[in-house]
Amino acid sequence: MNAPTNFGPSSLAPGSALGGALPGSGRAEFGQASASAMSMKWSALHDAAGVVAMLAGIAAEPMRADVRNFPAIMRDAGGWRRSMAEQGIEDLTAIMEPGMAALLAVHARGVSPAAAALALWQEFHAARAALLALTPPADSPMPRRFM
Repeated sequence: MNAPTNFGPSSLAPGSALGGALPGSGRAEFGQASASAMSMKWSALHDAAGVVAMLAGIAAEPMRADVRNFPAIMRDAGGWRRSMAEQGIEDLTAIMEPGMAALLAVHARGVSPAAAALALWQEFHAARAALLALTPPADSPMPRRFM
């Protein structure tokens, strides 16, 4: 019964992998929280778009690599591209949240939301295409993620 009960960071050896990220280790730091939040919002938007597609009666498309990697590309691009991407994702979220709520309310009443869902699906795709246009050209030098 004399086992240690303190398992916090102070009980770990200095430099232990569990004690926190070492400088230069390539692990995420708190400064990347906004990029992580952008990735989570981007993924959630696509989950919501899948539900909208189902309500519209169309098949949800598989996520292409360029779409999946968009948040990481914007994080690496930085500057105005990243700011515009973050704002665009916020704007798209502001469109999708009330739209989803309305579609689900209509569906719960037993009425077909297909026409409205198709309109929301088209709005999502148009907004997403505009966001994807922020991706830097392939021939432009990008900052290297790992040096």
